[in-house]
Amino acid sequence: MRSATLASALALAARVLLVAATPTPTEPEQPCKRASLPTVTASGNAFWTGKTRFYVRGVDYQPGGSSAMKDPLADTTVCLRDVAEFKELGINTIRVYMTDNSANHDTCMNALADAGIYVIIDANNPLYSINRYDPATSYNHEYLQSVFATIDEFIKYDNTLAFFSGNEVINDNITSTLAARYVKATTRDMRQYIGKRGYRKVPVGYSAADVSQNRMQLANYMNCGTDDARSDFFAFNDYSWCNTNFVTAGWNQKVRNFTDYGLPIFLSEYGCITNGRDFGEVAALMSPEMTSVYSGGLMYEYTLEENGFGIVQIPSPESPSVNEKEGFAKFAKALSANPAPSGDGGFTSTTKAVACPTKDADWLIDTTLLPAIPEGAKVFMKDGAGAGPGLKGKGSMNAGGSSTGDASPGSGTTTVTPTSTKNSAGIATIGAIDKAPLILTALVFVLTLSGTLLL
Repeated sequence: MRSATLASALALAARVLLVAATPTPTEPEQPCKRASLPTVTASGNAFWTGKTRFYVRGVDYQPGGSSAMKDPLADTTVCLRDVAEFKELGINTIRVYMTDNSANHDTCMNALADAGIYVIIDANNPLYSINRYDPATSYNHEYLQSVFATIDEFIKYDNTLAFFSGNEVINDNITSTLAARYVKATTRDMRQYIGKRGYRKVPVGYSAADVSQNRMQLANYMNCGTDDARSDFFAFNDYSWCNTNFVTAGWNQKVRNFTDYGLPIFLSEYGCITNGRDFGEVAALMSPEMTSVYSGGLMYEYTLEENGFGIVQIPSPESPSVNEKEGFAKFAKALSANPAPSGDGGFTSTTKAVACPTKDADWLIDTTLLPAIPEGAKVFMKDGAGAGPGLKGKGSMNAGGSSTGDASPGSGTTTVTPTSTKNSAGIATIGAIDKAPLILTALVFVLTLSGTLLL
């Protein structure tokens, strides 16, 4: 009888231990919302889907322009209309400058994935961004909360290719170069947030203006220092190919300048409209002259805005159709005639840092130290960013709580040992250390009960 009772007690204790060892979600399980494309990774100086070299072949996409303050990926009518046009163009990537991190993007992101299209997301918007002339004040916890919430929203989609930590914040050769420290700190923070939250490693980098006086200094700055401070890639906007050729546009020199840079490089905007447009850039970007260094680029831009660069015209904001301009067929033809090359394109397999630039008349930064992450933002690394403020928030430019000092190169957060982590689906699970009291209780129960029954 005692042995039977002891067996029952041990079985009960085993069930307690099994419950204790089973991860318990701290939030309800949600259906998988990921789009079905192989994820893109950065390795060496190239992008990859598995073992296949990936080239960015796409367009910049912001219907209505930045002044409209609208998220095209949250408007299913607009998005689904344009996905059909993207398929006709034959692109594989779009860049979206403005998104609402409080909105749902399942329909559009999945439609894009079904069309074989990846998305590069700008993590900033006009309300939440770095002020190039007052970067210290604008680099604060509310700004980073919005940036991190954007990561939370889009990292769950497999066709999210990359995040931009900023766009053309440094746009001259004097004063605005000082803002580079805060852009690099933001890049560091975004990469650390992705790591601390247990997300897949989506590449993070910067989209630079093509300022000839400090283009290479900025590129080197984003790829110098410790590994946790460096970008995953570097991109810049280039409008020098004005219906000319590889040499006349100076692209041969830019290839030489970036040879042995050690990170993936692509053009985040291209497409000069002076002297007409033949999109000869596509042939150059897909040629052996460039593929060893560059990983493609994004043509500026899809919709015709006041600046005159677009290849489709939208009759009205909610129009169910678009009018294709002459540039649409030309760009589609250029893409069709110049497919992504097979093989590895002559890439460099080693990822490496470069020397930090020194201060001069065109580059005012004289330190390798980065601003420490704002105190109020440290909790996000452990607890997550929470609900995003969207495109109707109060903004962060003057929110205060900015960094109060510098951190060592690449650092900026305290060491965090989270009691919860996120699995690949973004669901929080309790760490094993939280189970210890329950396990200990079960063991005591077994030993006590066993001793009583054996007396």
